[in-house]
Amino acid sequence: MAVARKTQVIASSKESFHDAVNQAISRASKTLRGITGMEVTSQKAKVENDRITEYRVECSITFILDE
Repeated sequence: MAVARKTQVIASSKESFHDAVNQAISRASKTLRGITGMEVTSQKAKVENDRITEYRVECSITFILDE
C-alpha cells in the first residue's frame, strides 16, 4: 500500500501562469521523488503601470512516500 503526502509550493514567472506552473513542478522535482500530481490552488499577478509584470501560482504537489 502506498502512502502519499502533499506539500505547498509558490512559484513566479515574468512570462505567464503556465510558465510559473512549470517552474513550480521543475523545482519541486529536484527535491521530491515520486511526484504523482499537482493542483493549482491560487493564481495572482503583480501589476505595475497598468501591466502585469509577474505571474504567481500556489500549487499543491502530491508525491508518494518511500517505503
